[in-house]
Amino acid sequence: MERQPPQPPQKPRPARRAKPFERARGGPARAISDLMPDVGRTAFRRFGFVQSSVVSRWPEIVGPRHARVCAPEAIRFPPGEKRDGILQLVVVPAYAPLITHVIPEIIARVNRFFGYDAVARVKLRQGEVTPPPEVARPAPPSLRPIPLELGDSLRDIGDPELRAVLESVARNLVPPTEG
Repeated sequence: MERQPPQPPQKPRPARRAKPFERARGGPARAISDLMPDVGRTAFRRFGFVQSSVVSRWPEIVGPRHARVCAPEAIRFPPGEKRDGILQLVVVPAYAPLITHVIPEIIARVNRFFGYDAVARVKLRQGEVTPPPEVARPAPPSLRPIPLELGDSLRDIGDPELRAVLESVARNLVPPTEG
């Protein structure tokens, strides 16, 4: 057995640390609304949605009547494909027979939204659907009431164009009533 000469002690290597994340410097500030689609897009893709706008714009795609009783749950595509997918819908149990009759229309509307044949079939699951929030639109300015204290004084103005402009200003002074 040969004896090996003693080796000099080696210096310990410094531990390699991950480089801390640094935000890109400079440039304009970005609004949070610009950042949120990126965050939401990752979560939606994980759960089967290629575009998060299918969920957010569902009432526009199928119409408010159907959006109250069904909601998209996921779109599953064959491996490696982005067409001929299966759209999974959650449907209020009482409306499931109705939705089965309008499935061809829903497929056509979703495919029109995508711009290609993204969905070939629809799979229904009965469950609870939260209806989309109703968008409360304020009445157009011409239908808002003129405040009583201003109404009488505006009738005395002889120039119809000036009276119309002042009435428009008076209508906008009153906050729209919710109802």
